[in-house]
Amino acid sequence: MNTLSDLAIAGAEPERIAQAPVPGEYLATYIRAEDVGLFGADADRDVRRSLHVGPVAMPELAPDEVLIAVMASSVNYNTVWSAMFEPVPTFRFLEQFAREGGWAARHDLPYQVVGSDAAGVIVRVGSGVRRWRVGDHVVVSPAYVDDQEAASHADGMLGAEQRAWGFETNFGGLAHYSVVRASQLIPKPSHLTWEEAACNTLCAGTAYRMLVSDRGARMKQGDVVLIWGAAGGLGAYAVQFVKNGGGTPIGIVGSEAKAEALRRLGCDVIVQRSEFGLAGDEGADPRHSVEIGRRLGKIIRRAVGEDPHIVFEHVGRATFGISMFVVRRGGAVVTCGSSTGYHHEFDNRYLWMKLKRVIGSHVANLQEQWESNRLFQQGRIVPTMAEVFPMAEVGEAARLVQTNRHTGKVAVLCLAPERGLGVTDPALRERIGADRLNPFAGLATSALVG
Repeated sequence: MNTLSDLAIAGAEPERIAQAPVPGEYLATYIRAEDVGLFGADADRDVRRSLHVGPVAMPELAPDEVLIAVMASSVNYNTVWSAMFEPVPTFRFLEQFAREGGWAARHDLPYQVVGSDAAGVIVRVGSGVRRWRVGDHVVVSPAYVDDQEAASHADGMLGAEQRAWGFETNFGGLAHYSVVRASQLIPKPSHLTWEEAACNTLCAGTAYRMLVSDRGARMKQGDVVLIWGAAGGLGAYAVQFVKNGGGTPIGIVGSEAKAEALRRLGCDVIVQRSEFGLAGDEGADPRHSVEIGRRLGKIIRRAVGEDPHIVFEHVGRATFGISMFVVRRGGAVVTCGSSTGYHHEFDNRYLWMKLKRVIGSHVANLQEQWESNRLFQQGRIVPTMAEVFPMAEVGEAARLVQTNRHTGKVAVLCLAPERGLGVTDPALRERIGADRLNPFAGLATSALVG
């Protein structure tokens, strides 16, 4: 019980943690620059082939950074993009970052430690860190911002040098240790386990900004909100924010199993894609998207009596034209991604003639992350974890997300030796209830995916 990892896992006193030596290397999930051409013409791009788990060198700590012993992390779609080397290899981002010089040069390596979520224990703080201490339990915002850039002081997401940690930077969260800026830190909700807490920050913060923030759709009480992929990592948090804010969520899913997940969240209206004839990517064609949108609109009006005020978009090419058609006159389509493709086609008449709006949204600034985290601490919003993998099987975890066979979030245990650790307020956990905190329990899919 003398190593730094052992002391962090055991919750040792900060003084003991601070005195333990930092190891020269650590276990991490990484991709390699030499593998960029690995897949060739293979359309599948199976991420189990490109994600590696092994020792990497411990980076030096900058004055505004902390070193975290990562207890748990989770798989987000940006890790899938990294491991597929699409739409561009992320080593290009590391090279661009390194051109800033100074501490940024550390990031340009022949490997990249990936992962944009983490929950863990601070084990070292840089000389310029003031508000955090060794021993603090934290979760990490993926927004890696430059506080010396003027635009960052209006909104951290507006800075030209804002980056996604573990995607556009090195030293990400799917590892035993991670280096993050102090401006990424958020207190870990005291009643959550490590793996529950590790599932929330990226997806919940993104959904909060899209729907609740004054920089997003500014959802109000009574709003009808259509949510694509409503049982996935982003969508399941969107359903909760709409419910918590007095709106009516309409969740779109692709299977009965995912419909059951939404019932557990109390989603008001659940629609399977087959009900309105969306079986593949035919919605990408503007000629088809209008007709599919008409069918979906009829289902929505039959269920709630009106068209959606807001459409929550992240699917992209396959659904964007439908979203643009189905949202009401004066309504908003808010988008944060394009998992089915970035090049969208839609009938622009329905945008300009009906005064609709398209709102671009990306992750969340630190204040939005803290506000989102506060709702978790209050028990108003809960984790959507359905799967937990050991880090040794991170390839299988990422494959589950790549093939869209997951429900909610897929967690990964890093230093935590087992599930259920990290709770420091068991009384609050008992008041909220374990069932309430784990609505997707028992919905796990097979770990072995094709």
